[in-house]
Amino acid sequence: MKTNYNTNPLAVVNESPIHGRGLFARTDIPADTLIGEYAGKPTQANDMHVLWVWNEQADRWEGVNGDNEMRFPNHSSKPNAEFYETELYALRDIPEGEEITFDYQWDEA
Repeated sequence: MKTNYNTNPLAVVNESPIHGRGLFARTDIPADTLIGEYAGKPTQANDMHVLWVWNEQADRWEGVNGDNEMRFPNHSSKPNAEFYETELYALRDIPEGEEITFDYQWDEA
């Protein structure tokens, strides 16, 4: 079954100059706007499209294996968006056509 990544009114998946495919602003997105929510099946296995979220009640990291367009933001050390748990918000105004990025928080040292 092919997934349709073209349903979000604020963002669309296209080829990325950063890496493979990326998420791009479909329209101007004001700062602090909810762009979308990372959706998928829960997992404890690491994979390319797993977003790890700290569950305070369970006192552990829990993964979400992404299956919607929110799995496509690429990494940037100067991101224009940030995940708060599974919700992706614009950190600043993002003009139409700009790639939406977030900091994967890798140790780049």
